[in-house]
Amino acid sequence: MTSPGLATTTDAPSVPAAALPLGDDALVLAQRLGEWAGNAPVLEEEVALANIALDLLGQARVLLSLAGDEDELAYLREERAFRNCQLVEQPNGDFAHTIARQLYFSTYQRLLYAELAAGDSPFAGLAAKAVKEVAYHQDHAEHWTLRLGDGTDESHHRMQRACDALWRYTGELFQPLDGLALDTEAMERAWLDSVGAVLERATLTVPTGARTGAWSAGAGRQGLHTEPFGRLLAEMQHLHRSHPGASW
Repeated sequence: MTSPGLATTTDAPSVPAAALPLGDDALVLAQRLGEWAGNAPVLEEEVALANIALDLLGQARVLLSLAGDEDELAYLREERAFRNCQLVEQPNGDFAHTIARQLYFSTYQRLLYAELAAGDSPFAGLAAKAVKEVAYHQDHAEHWTLRLGDGTDESHHRMQRACDALWRYTGELFQPLDGLALDTEAMERAWLDSVGAVLERATLTVPTGARTGAWSAGAGRQGLHTEPFGRLLAEMQHLHRSHPGASW
C-alpha cells in the first residue's frame, strides 16, 4: 500500500523525487518554529520566528504539491513515509539551540536554492524566490549566533553547547538527492566555510565531532527519524485526523 499522494511522484518522472524530502524539510522546520508562538523570549523574536516559519510553510506547499496532494502528504502520512533530514525535527530546546539549528539549516538552504535557481529544473522558479527569503533566515541566525556567542559567559556556553549538540546531524544535508544533479561536495565545503566563519566571529569553537560515518546521525532521508519526531507529527496531524473531510 502506498502512502497518500506518493503515486504522483512515480507517475510523473519529469518531477524530481527531491520534491518530497525538500518539502518535508521545510514543513517540519516550520512546525518546529511555530512552537515558539507565545513562548519566544521577546515579542520581536516571536514575530521574526513566525515569519520564518511562514516562509518555510510556503516553500513546503509548493514542493509537496509537486509530489502529490499537499494536505494528504502533510497530514495523512505515517512517520516512516516522511523524508526530512533529522536536523529539522530536533526539539527547539533553549533559544540558543533553535538558533544553532537555524544557522546550520538556512546556510545549507541558501546554497541549495542558489544552485537550483541557476538551473533549469522544475524547482528553478521556487528557488529564485526562496533564496531571497532564506537570505533573511540566514542573516537572522547569524546575528543571534554572534550576539549569543560573544555575549555573556552564560549565553556563550549555551550557544557552544547547542552548536556541539546539533553538529552530528549536519552531514545528512549533503547526501545526494534523487532527481537533482548537485555538486554536494562543493556545497558542503562552502557550508563549512560559511558556518565556520560565523562561529569564529562569535568566539565559538567549530565542533569536532563526526558529521558522517558510523558515529554520525542521518537516516531521515530513508524514513528513519529520532524520537522527538513522533510527538511533533502527532501534534501537527491531530486536528486533521480527528475531523477527516472537514473544511472551513
